[in-house]
Amino acid sequence: MSSLAQCLSRVMCLLAVTVVSVSLSSDSWKEEGVVYGRIGEPVTLRCRNASSEVVWTFNGSTNITWGLVTDLGDLDLLHVEPAMTGNYSCYDLAGQRLQTVLLKAGYPPGIPSVTCRAADYHNFSCYWTSSVETLLPTRYITSYRVDRNNPEICLQDVRHPNLCSVRNSKLWTSYQMNITEENPLGSSFRILEFNVQSIVKPDPPEILSAEPVPHAPRRLRVTWAYPSTWPQEPHFQLKFRLQYRPVLHMLWSTVETANLTDIITDAFMGLEHIVQVSARDFLDAGNWSEWSMEARATPWTSTETPESVSEVSNETTTEEPEPQVKEPIDPVEKVAVMISLGIFAFIVLVVFLAIGALICVRVGRTVKDGGIKTNFLTAIHLKTLPKNQIL
Repeated sequence: MSSLAQCLSRVMCLLAVTVVSVSLSSDSWKEEGVVYGRIGEPVTLRCRNASSEVVWTFNGSTNITWGLVTDLGDLDLLHVEPAMTGNYSCYDLAGQRLQTVLLKAGYPPGIPSVTCRAADYHNFSCYWTSSVETLLPTRYITSYRVDRNNPEICLQDVRHPNLCSVRNSKLWTSYQMNITEENPLGSSFRILEFNVQSIVKPDPPEILSAEPVPHAPRRLRVTWAYPSTWPQEPHFQLKFRLQYRPVLHMLWSTVETANLTDIITDAFMGLEHIVQVSARDFLDAGNWSEWSMEARATPWTSTETPESVSEVSNETTTEEPEPQVKEPIDPVEKVAVMISLGIFAFIVLVVFLAIGALICVRVGRTVKDGGIKTNFLTAIHLKTLPKNQIL
């Protein structure tokens, strides 16, 4: 029963805080001569110093079919619509204006959608978007707690709306982010809990370039650099994901590496290729970055024709011919060749051992049956001699 009472007390406290926040939000948005109405609900416009005999106008027109004047001279709008937004004025019978009220119609805030991201391990930012188009002025209150300590302000950047940042964040620490959206009709909030490792998402790699490898018609050399926002520290390493495809194809090929350069060995000869790179924490914390700006390159192709070759051979020059550079053999191909040769040698050895074992079994069986007969070779020799020699 005590636990139930504590739970109910917490719920009541939460409801009380919510009500207070909504009421404070409404009070803090008060403007002289402005009334905010929720679309689809009734609202009453007051006329100061009014008697029962008053005339209301809407933007200068007395044709207000959607309103009802009360005995006190107020104007009741039973069902607020966006088209009812405008200036309402009340006049006495002498034509003197008693008051003008500006009605603004809209909706209270919905729960904002919030995303937090750390471009490195020392800072992170949170972004949010409103889930409801309120049609009213809106502001945001942003705060966070570290390990459930007292709340601190998440600094908002006036140059980047709907964004706040936390500097000098701590590793292996729990953060609780609170984003509250307010407008004159109320407030709503969302709370996110996370640690920095779970939201790490580096910026894309920079200075991406791709170039052909001389005398290698199926290879491209790709290089890039760490994002400038990532700390150059030995314990914060990145790994990379390289994707590439011919311009005319739609399917990407992807490889991973921890280096800042890679050789594509299966490029299509003579076709221009698109290359992009993304990055991620080396220990797989967080998420992959967005893809970098693309680079394009075409593998090396020979530009010599038979005519040009014959012309060059007929010319006499004193220059020594340049040595031809053989296409480098991929280490993976070397390993594959060595494995194939090893398997072939093993099979040949097994065949020879099987033949030797079979011969041994046959000879052993012959000896077991009584050995080779003494006149066996003599009979063979006599059969091969001519008949006259036998006689």
